[in-house]
Amino acid sequence: MTPDTAVGAEAEHVLLAIRGRAAHLTLNRPKALNALTHAMVRRIDEALTAWEHDPAVETVVLTGAGERGLCAGGDIRAIHEDARTGGTASADFWRDEYRLNARIARWSKPYVAVMDGIVMGGGVGISAHGNVRIVTERSRVAMPETGIGFVPDVGGTYLLSRTPGELGTHLALTGTPVGAADAILCGLADHYVPSLQLPALLAELTSTPVRDVLAHHTHQPPPPGELAAHRDWIDHCYAADTVEEIVDRLLATGVPEAKQTAETILTKSPTSLKVTLTAMRRARELPTLEEVLTQEYRISCAALTSPDLVEGIRAQVIDKDRKPRWVPGTLGKVEDEVVERFFGAEGGRELGFRSAT
Repeated sequence: MTPDTAVGAEAEHVLLAIRGRAAHLTLNRPKALNALTHAMVRRIDEALTAWEHDPAVETVVLTGAGERGLCAGGDIRAIHEDARTGGTASADFWRDEYRLNARIARWSKPYVAVMDGIVMGGGVGISAHGNVRIVTERSRVAMPETGIGFVPDVGGTYLLSRTPGELGTHLALTGTPVGAADAILCGLADHYVPSLQLPALLAELTSTPVRDVLAHHTHQPPPPGELAAHRDWIDHCYAADTVEEIVDRLLATGVPEAKQTAETILTKSPTSLKVTLTAMRRARELPTLEEVLTQEYRISCAALTSPDLVEGIRAQVIDKDRKPRWVPGTLGKVEDEVVERFFGAEGGRELGFRSAT
């Protein structure tokens, strides 16, 4: 059984197929790097509903069409237009997307996410919450939201707040993409498989249990990562209480990489940086993914009315001048009450979770 409630081009943006014991979800917007639309989120959810209790489906496999990656995130051009015009479509999209993220996290069957190539933002949300997460030498995994005046969402603050030491804080504030070894170190992935082996792995999943397929293809170590060698200054600097102090510590280390990191942070939205740090610290204290997603939903809806979201997407995606004019323009001018506003539930900004079906 496969759902087909979407019609026309929208249905083609998520291809569904059952091959042997495995059901396949293929994100199919390669020209947009498989960026998620609301229709795509609904189609994935409908597929999971159909397959969850189908005895013929033992495994779900997620892949992305094209050569560049699994998914670059949500359709931020649509979010830009919505924010610019004061719309509410993005809030509706995020509500269904975050519910889908939670559903993937509690999925009872093997959910194999092939995180090959670029995996960012919403792409992390539909892959890194799965129970079988595969990266390759081409993987570049990131939550780059602070660079567009937004805040890590799709459960990103849940995942990043639970990394070793302060690695997650570093990734959340800078938006730095990581490769296979560092994704595994940070708990964003489980297994390394060379990209040339993916066709054979996918073919074997049609007839072989996941654990046996993984045993066959996960013998090689990933290429060396970068984060472990920098743990000393990362853990020290990012343990500070404020973004300003984090930047000061980075600059004071005398480590060239730390100085470059401080310079990177200072190019991001000051408001987004402060909200992100607060969200990360609070996410550590929230026991469940659902509670963190609820917090993120409030933040995202608040960001929809923030000038930095419109400006950040304009600078990075629309005009591509890479010269955002943040309001306010410095960390010191971001007031505490402005940050706190992102965590309120005014205007009915509540996520809510339906029970699994």
